[in-house]
Amino acid sequence: MGPLAVTRLLVLVSLTVALDNGLLRTPPMGWMAWERFRCDVDCKDDPENCISEGLFRDMADRLAEDGWKELGYDYVIIDDCWMSRLRDKVGRLQPEPSRFPGGIAKLARYVHDRGLKLGIYADMGYLTCMGFPGTTLDKIEIDAQTFASWGVDYLKFDGCNSNPVEQMLGYPLMSKALNATGRPMVYSCSWPVYMGGLPPSVNYSLLGEICHLWRNYDDIQDSWDSVQGIINWFSNNQDDLQPAAGPGRWNDPDMLIIGNFGLSVDQARSQMALWAIMAAPLIMSNDLRNLDNSARAILQNKVAIAINQDPLGIQGRRLLQEKSRVQVYWRPLSHSASSLVFLSLRTDMPFLYHCSLDKLNYEAGNYEAYDVFTDSTVTGLNVTTEFTVSINPSGVVMWYVYPRSSQADTVHRRVSESRVHPAGPDHRSVL
Repeated sequence: MGPLAVTRLLVLVSLTVALDNGLLRTPPMGWMAWERFRCDVDCKDDPENCISEGLFRDMADRLAEDGWKELGYDYVIIDDCWMSRLRDKVGRLQPEPSRFPGGIAKLARYVHDRGLKLGIYADMGYLTCMGFPGTTLDKIEIDAQTFASWGVDYLKFDGCNSNPVEQMLGYPLMSKALNATGRPMVYSCSWPVYMGGLPPSVNYSLLGEICHLWRNYDDIQDSWDSVQGIINWFSNNQDDLQPAAGPGRWNDPDMLIIGNFGLSVDQARSQMALWAIMAAPLIMSNDLRNLDNSARAILQNKVAIAINQDPLGIQGRRLLQEKSRVQVYWRPLSHSASSLVFLSLRTDMPFLYHCSLDKLNYEAGNYEAYDVFTDSTVTGLNVTTEFTVSINPSGVVMWYVYPRSSQADTVHRRVSESRVHPAGPDHRSVL
């Protein structure tokens, strides 16, 4: 491609209207099909688990009836494989009629009637990742209009089967097309992951103007190795990634796999804690119809959710990597509070880790800490106090830390009561 063509592309990108519709001032929360149910389209032999309107109605019922919605989990998101193999006679995407006989608009009404929101999937390419019709450049406008007409609230826009030039044009143009519909929709871009995830190939300033969130790295799999790999990549590159995040624009390390098959209870707590520290979307991919009590308790932990949803919207950072294979993460929060996560990557036995707030760059003063997963309080902390935490292998200790002051009783009461009150459709109050 010659310099003139590149210039024309950049001009088109710069003319794109920013996607500033006030959504996602805190990270989105909800449920998505992909990691748990993949591309199961066999509704004849596996009707309970295939990608169909029945599956999404079931998950909407569970979010609405089992206490998830009140905690902020309010998106039900369809991923790949919902489409018919052919567009309709006027070029619009359409759902596979045997699996979605009522259509997407009817499913959206079902979801909305339960106080929830519906998300859908499309792909910036000639085919989706699983071979269904993609959204080529000439189809961006009609697809945006179609989603809006159906009452869709969230679009995940993937990037299989496209090239960098098409992505450079297509992702901003979809942002503009979504804006032009007049319907507020969350826009999740997969663009960075197809460009290596890092500057200079990825322009995070532009992404923050056109997208609400974006996938940076590989798909998560149902294993602790996969979770560790994602945590390490985000931490190793935090100087590039952390400044890109904030209210209305979030890095997305992919779905929560808690409640599936690959994580122990300790590893599940680790994923929840690190996703909260990273200000990551809390998008579950599991079977909410068959969730055990330990997974439910982790995913519904109100203090972990409140930390994730803190309105400052500052993504946390890894502070320390110890030779003992303990890592320490920190995130600043509202009300002069913060969160600490002590993560053990050991595989042998519980490890006694000794530290102090001074070592973690806290200012002089007196503090208390609420232990998020044991519902206990650590008192008598100042910056020079040495404390000890016992961390299980591949587990975490997660603290909500606050200064001891005249307001400490109020703060401690809020933490102990673990209250999270929705303050609006896309902004949730914290502790």
